Amino acid sequence: MNPFNKDRLFNITSDREFEEIALEIYQYQIINNPIYFKYSQLILKGKKPKNIKEIPFLPINFFKTHKVLASQKKCDLIFQSSGTSGIRSKHYVIDKKLYYKSFVDNFTNTYGCIDKLCIIALLPSYIENGNSSLTYMVNELVKLTKNSESGFYDSDHKKISKILSERENNNKSTILIGVTYSLLDYAQKFGRPLKNTTIIETGGMKGKRQELMKEEVHKILKESFSMKYIHSEYGMTELLSQAYSLKDTIFETPKWMKILIRDINDPLTLLANNNTGGVNIIDLANIYSCSFIATQDLGMKINDDNFKITGRFSNSDVRGCNLLVE
Repeated sequence: MNPFNKDRLFNITSDREFEEIALEIYQYQIINNPIYFKYSQLILKGKKPKNIKEIPFLPINFFKTHKVLASQKKCDLIFQSSGTSGIRSKHYVIDKKLYYKSFVDNFTNTYGCIDKLCIIALLPSYIENGNSSLTYMVNELVKLTKNSESGFYDSDHKKISKILSERENNNKSTILIGVTYSLLDYAQKFGRPLKNTTIIETGGMKGKRQELMKEEVHKILKESFSMKYIHSEYGMTELLSQAYSLKDTIFETPKWMKILIRDINDPLTLLANNNTGGVNIIDLANIYSCSFIATQDLGMKINDDNFKITGRFSNSDVRGCNLLVE
């Protein structure tokens, strides 16, 4: 595969095509990413994977201790995780246009034409981070709305309430995307029925509130706003792609991203659907870093495109991405 042929990534039409591209990206990355090459050699001992289930998944902690890169080009962006317990992960992004296409295509496929929306961001902790991939993504989406009311409102809950009220009264569609603790704070002060607003929570209490299971968070938000469903975004610093949940905390991956579940006691063994284990992610957009990552999240696959997050490994950091906390 020519790894620079981005259109091929975003026009995948079958599982077979996904696997072909994944195997070609694997070959590209073991040649160009010395960290991943060494790790892959230790796991495979010189063997060549025949399918995606045989590809080694790099433990996500490597992003804290190494520069995980499959290119010698100058970085366009450097994203940093929001973890507060020790070393933070860094993701060196070689091609910001590739990241842009990944999140814009996925968001558009999920929520429709962006220029018909108003996007209100309630992400104070991510703004404080300064190098957040989520902040970067939302900021670009805000620009695409071309709506003067779209933007980051930090903790200006009164302003948000005013905008939502006006748009609700005029039957205009709005997306309110926010970190969990800030959405809960807003709901506590300004809860009211919302019919034309979609709420997307991105996870994370940041030590501001007691950790809650995602179902508890959604229950509170649904009751506060008289909504049937609360949406969620699942992404992380180390990825260039995201998954969205539109109901029942079931996430759907875009065509260039897949989830595999590994046995918690034998990480090289993959589990069948509806079994809980460690979450492995294939993100084909992550060409110039590593497309095969073993996260510290626990989850289960429902089918080829849908999955749930059920927790985290007990010794892993509590981070700001979309997680259920034990």
